[in-house]
Amino acid sequence: MLDHRVETFLMLCKTMNYRKTAEILNMTQPAVTQHIHFLENEYKCRLFQYDGRKLKQTKEAQILQRHYQSMLYNQRMIMEELRQSPDTHLKIGATKTIGEYLIPTLAKHFIENTHDLLDLTVKNTKELLKDIENGTLDFALIEGRFNKNQFGWRLYRNEPFVGICSLNHPFANQTVTIEDLFHETLLLREKGSGTREIFYQTLVQNSYTLENFQKQMVISNFATILNLTAANLGISFVYETVANFAAEKVAVFRFTPQPIMGQFNYVFLKNTSVEDKILYFETAQKKSC
Repeated sequence: MLDHRVETFLMLCKTMNYRKTAEILNMTQPAVTQHIHFLENEYKCRLFQYDGRKLKQTKEAQILQRHYQSMLYNQRMIMEELRQSPDTHLKIGATKTIGEYLIPTLAKHFIENTHDLLDLTVKNTKELLKDIENGTLDFALIEGRFNKNQFGWRLYRNEPFVGICSLNHPFANQTVTIEDLFHETLLLREKGSGTREIFYQTLVQNSYTLENFQKQMVISNFATILNLTAANLGISFVYETVANFAAEKVAVFRFTPQPIMGQFNYVFLKNTSVEDKILYFETAQKKSC
């Protein structure tokens, strides 16, 4: 078992507040301070420091946090293996595109097999990365960008990124320039979503921003975006999987100067045994086909 001071350290990393950490762990604030000082003496470095009144992690604390999170996850996996349960229980996350349009097919095996259990969390990229760090997910299937130096990852598949519009819109089944888009109402996902990030980066690479659009609407639900697009109330940008799913309602358009490819990746804590679970998940999909 990991030292109890590790729990204190990780909770302080989460709250960034000594008083809140003490309350959550039912400790005194001086005891929290003692635990942190012990670890600082052990590793011969500062872990936290104040910038004015704001507590901040040092780079050393960030490194230690990542290693402790991986160690805690591996400890849970050891306990799970020692229980020798006949059931396989996966806790996975998925971003909204994958969760709404791919996971129903991918989860088929786990529904049909009584000895395999699947807990699925569908959130945006930012939220899922926090869940991975906290150890509440084995891994997540994530669209779009994330810090590949901070997390372990493996490519699931590449996916084209396209524009969508109503079936009778002038853009339907056409190739347009980025400049052609700016007179349209843009239906955009919320901050933290993978599709918003990939589209934003495409604009930046071409020296534009979201402000170049005549009007923007932020909508966190894909079904609502598809319905508004189908009603010719705006245009949006999605992975081709989503566009194919709604082919009877919306048309696809592409834009120059170059096609956009996104990635769907398995994302997990580094230095853990989680790849065994990813392999099991992939094998289960093949059995379902």
